[in-house]
Amino acid sequence: MNEVIKNALSNSIKNCDVKVEGEESKYTVYITSDIFLGKSTVEKHKIVYAALDKYIKSGEIHALTI
Repeated sequence: MNEVIKNALSNSIKNCDVKVEGEESKYTVYITSDIFLGKSTVEKHKIVYAALDKYIKSGEIHALTI
């Protein structure tokens, strides 16, 4: 699942650097991208959550730390 999360984020957020850790539906994502410059923490989280929406809704991701 870590690779799936990484690919979903890389496909949605161009030119990003992503590292994913975790297991059993609980993950930590480390992500950097110029798209986040000038955005609030809430705006940054919305971008990440939008990219992972289908996995969150399916329960494959239960807890996400960004």
